Amino acid sequence: MPVDATETTFGELTNEGSVLVDFWGPRCQPCLAMMPTIAALEDGAGGAVRVVKVNSAENRQICRDLRVFGLPTYVLMRDGVELERLSGQVTKEDVERAFATLAEDRGGDGA
Repeated sequence: MPVDATETTFGELTNEGSVLVDFWGPRCQPCLAMMPTIAALEDGAGGAVRVVKVNSAENRQICRDLRVFGLPTYVLMRDGVELERLSGQVTKEDVERAFATLAEDRGGDGA
């Protein structure tokens, strides 16, 4: 199940393992429409990838720090390092592909 991050918890939630950070906003219809897909992807990953949600309206400093300027934005991270970013008109297929790549890379070499 996706975890909500705050400015206090963001670093702790993203500094270890494979993480998809979902930057969303309460008035962003594409963000809200994608939420069930994101939750289903995490459920299907068997713990290989964790989803961390950031409400951009409540956590502006995180958005500034990571240079998130538009919504939705999905940042794929491993051990606190950004690997890929999807932003703007992101399709379900785009997110599925990125999520699968992150999950496969995690299990591929034991790193």
